[in-house]
Amino acid sequence: MKRLIGRREKIAIPEWGLINVTAKVDTGAYTSSIHCEGIKEFEDGGKMFLEFQPLEPSHKFYKLGKIRTSNYTQKKVKNSFGQAEIRYKVSTEVLMFGEKFPAEFTLTDRSKMKNPILLGRKLLQGRFIVDVEEVNLSKKSSK
Repeated sequence: MKRLIGRREKIAIPEWGLINVTAKVDTGAYTSSIHCEGIKEFEDGGKMFLEFQPLEPSHKFYKLGKIRTSNYTQKKVKNSFGQAEIRYKVSTEVLMFGEKFPAEFTLTDRSKMKNPILLGRKLLQGRFIVDVEEVNLSKKSSK
């Protein structure tokens, strides 16, 4: 059964130490995205890694520091201005309504955007129905 969510939701990404972060629901975007800083790809011991810092150090939910992973790809996406760009894409789990499910995020600079995380159709599909009049239904349900 699909759950009802609002236009903005509080989500957690436990693997990255992020809890109660506001995400904008965007049915126009296919892939979810998250604001990151210090994104760099490097080689260590013959293996490629990606390092990034989710959120800004000034964000009240910034805690974990840098994330390092070898599980990433690159993806061509259209940004909010309609321009194609290549972004790194990483996989993790999202926690909403007390339930964890797999999620993919492209890493980008969302510093000029109101919300650091955007939830796209790939994450929403088959799980949620969006009510644009509502916000934070996931948080309200956990109380």
